Amino acid sequence: MTGTGSGGTVRLRPPHHTLDRRVVGWWRTQCLLLTTGPVAVLGVLGAFLAPARLWLLPAAGALAVLGTAASVFLPLWWFRVHRWEVTDDAVYVRTGFFWQEWRIAPMSRIQTVDTVRGPLEQTFGLATVIVTTASSKGALKIEGLDHALAAELAERLTVITGATPGDAT
Repeated sequence: MTGTGSGGTVRLRPPHHTLDRRVVGWWRTQCLLLTTGPVAVLGVLGAFLAPARLWLLPAAGALAVLGTAASVFLPLWWFRVHRWEVTDDAVYVRTGFFWQEWRIAPMSRIQTVDTVRGPLEQTFGLATVIVTTASSKGALKIEGLDHALAAELAERLTVITGATPGDAT
């Protein structure tokens, strides 16, 4: 994909910046929280329903082991894959797991820039920058940024997009 932003050329290329290292802990906590609910339900049901105990408790144990393994390994993998970069011409984001997605938002296509800090993100001192464009694919999200960096990035994007003429195409 190529196009023009504020005078330069926008090309598909790997973004330069990694996320904040604390994002690994944030993702691990999310995975563990998602695993804990179903494991607890299966465990409680297994404890109180004697006829189903033979399959509920092993299912709870298997889910606990898989959830814990996923919580340990997947966030490390995601940290290696997720990248972002902002230039004067575009926002570059690479995300994904098995299917990696590379997205580019030319500055002339950016409509809004938001920062979001959920309770868990706040605990880890992180924030998400959401870049909304005219794309039918939806907004670009840069998750796992230090909250101060996210605020600076949102401010920088606002200044750059304000100075960027609209794209007539």
